[in-house]
Amino acid sequence: MSERRQISGREEGWGEEREAAETRGILSEIIAQSADALVAAFYETLLAHDEASEFLSQTIVQDRLSNSLRAWILDLLVEQDEQAFADRQVQIGLVHARIKIPIHLVLEGATVLKSNIGWRLGEMALSGRQVARALIHLDQRVDLAMRLMSAAYVSGTKDSVQVDEAYRLFSLGQDISLERETQRAALLEWSQLILFDLFGSGDTAPLPAIQASPFGLWLRHRAGVLFQGLPALASIEAAMRQIDGVLLPKIAEGRIEKGAKLNEPLSRLQATIDEIKFFLSELFQATTALEAGRDPLTRTLNRRFLPSILSREVTLARSNGTPLSLLMVDVDHFKQINDRWGHSVGDLVLRQIAELILENVRLSDFVFRYGGEEFLIALVETDGPEAFEAAERIRTLFMERTFRLPDGREMNATASVGIASFQGHPDYAVLIDAADHALYRAKAEGRNRVAAA
Repeated sequence: MSERRQISGREEGWGEEREAAETRGILSEIIAQSADALVAAFYETLLAHDEASEFLSQTIVQDRLSNSLRAWILDLLVEQDEQAFADRQVQIGLVHARIKIPIHLVLEGATVLKSNIGWRLGEMALSGRQVARALIHLDQRVDLAMRLMSAAYVSGTKDSVQVDEAYRLFSLGQDISLERETQRAALLEWSQLILFDLFGSGDTAPLPAIQASPFGLWLRHRAGVLFQGLPALASIEAAMRQIDGVLLPKIAEGRIEKGAKLNEPLSRLQATIDEIKFFLSELFQATTALEAGRDPLTRTLNRRFLPSILSREVTLARSNGTPLSLLMVDVDHFKQINDRWGHSVGDLVLRQIAELILENVRLSDFVFRYGGEEFLIALVETDGPEAFEAAERIRTLFMERTFRLPDGREMNATASVGIASFQGHPDYAVLIDAADHALYRAKAEGRNRVAAA
């Protein structure tokens, strides 16, 4: 009797395994045949939402994200190591958090996938038991993936918020007095440039927009972090739009039309500049030094702020239609410097290299120490050709500069630079990878050169 029960139990187990394999086979067949249609249904659902269209475009969906989703669907029901499956879902959730895809949209898309597969199951010549088992297995598999993704998404979003706040606090901890005077001087320089163009140059070239000036770039890319949420920041932004959109066109029109009076628009321009000065003072008075966060050796930005800053810059580039470029700079054969003179000398040279880079970028740009002797430079509102010029300038300066050693001797160094320009993908990590691959190519082709992605 006991032996018959054991045999029966084994047969039942084998039966369960056969049914499970059959269920996976049915679902895999549907998915393999319908993968493209399932992907299209998923993204059709997402793109119907305004909040999704902010970071997804048809080009991006077709070129990259659709392929990723197709691979995920095909992988969903393959018999595999469960830990590897879980790890992949976690990574996907972290990417979603980095891109800032609202999690409820992903969950809605998953529901669409399950519904579409369910309808296709109903069209097959299957028994009720087979359909039920397939639907249950599909639900369990998709829901497990969504749980893992959601948990990673929440964790990634929480970390991002913490880093955002840390960078804001770090920014507030910089030399506020120096920053204030620098930006006052930049605003004054722009206003003087306007007057020179009006009364000194004698031509009718377009007047320089304040939003494109060094002050405007600083306000858009630095002040947005520095003074997040302060009403005075919005007031300055509104004043700048008034200048570029209303006052400068009126002044330009008055300059072209002979006999037209410029007094009224010029008076309004001066009054608006005074307003900006007032609100600028308010912003700086509202700040206090809170936290330091630079790399202690090079005084460049700490790498932990990179996600916060690049996420924001990618969002600005997408929403404003402005360019963004990254330079990945690597000191050639730096290991030989450490091996020959020791790490303390290497640190001294690295500090001078960082100074060279910092001296040759704009205040609106961001310089990070990315690795041991690697620096990542975010060039805001800079397209590919402009980024190439900046990279070549830095590379040339490396060759021309001599770096001091502690014993009074000097040495030379060269640098390889990889360039990547923003192409619309919402994940900043894609842009970093492109710059990294371009740098690898520059080094593979002989070093001391610039390569673009």
